[in-house]
Amino acid sequence: MNSSIRLFGLILMGPVIILSLAGCKKSVSKDYEIKPVPFTQVQVTDSFWLPRMETNRTVTIPFAFQKCEQTGRIENFEKAGGLAKGSFEGIRYNDSDVYKIMEGAAYSLTLRQDAELEQYMDKLIEKIAAAQEQDGYLYTARTIDPEKPPPGAGKERWSNLGSSHELYNVGHMYEAAVAYYQATGKRKFLETALKNANFIAEIFGPDKRQGFPGHQEIEIGLVKLFRVTGEEKFLQLAKFFLDQRGRIEHTKKFPEDSPFSIYNKDWYLQAHKPVIEQQEAVGHVVRGMYMFSGMADVAALTGDEDFIQAIDRIWDNVVSKKIYITGGVGASRRGESFGENYVLPNRTAYNETCAAIGNIFWNHRLFLLHGQAKYMDVLERTLYNGFLSGISLSGDRFFYPNPLESDGEYKFNQGEATRKPWFDCACCPGNISRFLPSFPGYVYAQTQDSIFVNLYVGNKVVLERDKKNKVRITQETHYPWEGYIKITLEPEKPDEFAMHLRIPGWARNEAVPGSLYSFVQITEEVPVLKVNGEQVELDGDAGYARISKTWEKGDVIELELPMPVRQIAAHEKVEADRGKVAFQRGPLLFCFEGVDNNGHVLDRMIKQDADFHVEFKPDLLNGVPTIRTQDRNSEPLIAVPYYAWSHRGVGEMAVWMKIE
Repeated sequence: MNSSIRLFGLILMGPVIILSLAGCKKSVSKDYEIKPVPFTQVQVTDSFWLPRMETNRTVTIPFAFQKCEQTGRIENFEKAGGLAKGSFEGIRYNDSDVYKIMEGAAYSLTLRQDAELEQYMDKLIEKIAAAQEQDGYLYTARTIDPEKPPPGAGKERWSNLGSSHELYNVGHMYEAAVAYYQATGKRKFLETALKNANFIAEIFGPDKRQGFPGHQEIEIGLVKLFRVTGEEKFLQLAKFFLDQRGRIEHTKKFPEDSPFSIYNKDWYLQAHKPVIEQQEAVGHVVRGMYMFSGMADVAALTGDEDFIQAIDRIWDNVVSKKIYITGGVGASRRGESFGENYVLPNRTAYNETCAAIGNIFWNHRLFLLHGQAKYMDVLERTLYNGFLSGISLSGDRFFYPNPLESDGEYKFNQGEATRKPWFDCACCPGNISRFLPSFPGYVYAQTQDSIFVNLYVGNKVVLERDKKNKVRITQETHYPWEGYIKITLEPEKPDEFAMHLRIPGWARNEAVPGSLYSFVQITEEVPVLKVNGEQVELDGDAGYARISKTWEKGDVIELELPMPVRQIAAHEKVEADRGKVAFQRGPLLFCFEGVDNNGHVLDRMIKQDADFHVEFKPDLLNGVPTIRTQDRNSEPLIAVPYYAWSHRGVGEMAVWMKIE
C-alpha cells in the first residue's frame, strides 16, 4: 500500500468520514467542529476488546460471507450479471447484507492486510459490477427478472419506494465502496457506486422525480460519497431525500390485511411530518436511527440548524421516555418500532441489535455536534450492553432482538431464547461485522486546542496537532472490570492543549441522562484524578474533567473511577419495572440466569438489605465478574454481565428483579 493510499485510509471512522482528500472537486467548508480520531490510528491493546475484534476478523466476517453464499445472496449478483441462471432468491433487501459485510471486511483490511480476503472481495466486486445495468441501476431483485420481481419490490423501478429498498440497498453499497477504496486504493467498487449515485441524482431532485426511501440509509452513504469526491450534488441529494419526508403524499401499496401493510403507515416511515417538525421518536427504530444520523451529517456539512434542533428534541424524547436501561431501543414488536412513551416491556422488548448500532452512530454524531459527555454516556451504555449482547463470544451466533427477560421458551418474529447462526432477514450479523473493526474510532476526538478521551480502552495512538506536533498517547486499563485508567502522553515537543476526560454518568450518580432511570442509593465514592502523581480537582463541565497545561514527554494522567455495585430503579410511569431493581457495576448491566440460580429467577425476590459481593471468575464466559447477593429467603443469587447471557443453555433470565 503506497503512502498516499495509507493516508487516505486514515480519514475513515466507522460512520463518519472527516475530510475530503485526493481527487476532490472542492473542499468541505463546513463540518463537525469536533473531529473523531480515525479508528485506523488507534491500536487497541486491551484484553476485552482486542479478542472481540480479532474474532470478528477471523470468524464473523468469513462466517457471514459463507452464509451469504449458502443462501443465494451472492449468487443473486451472478444471476443479475448473466454469470449464472436462475430466479431471484430471498428477500428484496438481501443485497444490503452483502454490502454491510463487505464494509466490515474493508475496515478489517484497513487494520490488517489479508491477501486472501482482499482477493475474495475483488472477485465479489466483479460480480456486483456485472449485476449493474447499463444506466447505473443496481437492484438484483428486479434485474434478474423484471417481469416477476419479489414481493414488495414494485412492478416498475421506483414504483414502491416505501417498501422496495432500492435506495436503501445502494446506500450500504456506497458505504462499502468508500471503505474498500480507502483500504486498498482500488477504484472499481467506488466507480460502480458512483455510477449508481450519478444515475439516481439524474432521476431524483427538486425539479425531477419526487420521493423518498422507505428505509433510510442512502442519506449516510451519499454523504460519504460527497466527502470522498467533493461532488456537491451528493450532499444535496441526501438533504433532498430527508426534506421530502412528510411533505409529499406517500403512495399506499398494500391492503390492510397484507403482512406488508405496515409499510403504508406514515409514522412507520418517519414521514408523518416534515423531519424538522418531528418531536418524538416513532416508527421503525433502525430507520429512525439512520435518519437521525443522516440529519446530523447533513446539518454539520450545511449548517442547517433546523435539522439539529429536530434531532435534539427527538433525542430528549428517547432518553427520557423510550430507552431501555441496556441502551437498547425499540420496545414494540409491531413494526420493530419505538412504541409509546414509558411503555418498556422486558420479555417482549424488541431492542434489535441493528438499532443499538444505530443508536451508537447517532449519539456519536450528537457528541461531535455538541461536545457533551451525555451522548457518550448513552453510547457507552449501549456499546457494553444493548449492542454486545447481540453477538456470541464465539462470533458466529447472533441475537436479532435483545429482551431483558426470558422464560427460556418465548419466541417472536426473529427472536428466540438463544442466539441463532443466521436469519431470513440477516441485517444484524452484517451490521455487527462492520461495526466492530471501526469501534476504536469512538475512543478519541479533538479540536484545535483540545483532546477528548471518550472511552476507556487499552490502546496506543498518535495524534497530529495542527501539523506542527505529534502526540503519542498510551492508555492502560482493565476497564470495564476495573476503574483505574493510566494515560501517558509523549508529545514530540512541549505542547499546550486541554485534555478532556469523560467522567461517566454512572460515576457521577447519574444512571442515564434525564429521569427515566436513577440509582437507588447515592454513592459517596467519587472519581480521583491525578497528574504526575498529584491529585487535581475534577475541574470541567459537560461531563468532562478538563486538564489544561503545557504537556511534556512522559506526563501521566491517572483516573480512578469507583465501581461499587449499584441498584437502579425506573421512573414510576414504567409499569413493567415497578417494584423492581436492576444491577450495574461500572458500565455493565447484570442479569440473573437460571443456570446460576437453581433454574429459576423469575419468581425470586431480592432481599431489601442484601449485601453484594463481586468475584471475578476467569474461567466463566471468557472471564467475567459475578455479583453475589441474597433473595428474601437468604438464598444466594448470582448475576453475570447481561451481554454474556444465553451461552450456557436455554433457561430463565431477568435484568429487573423484584425487591421486597
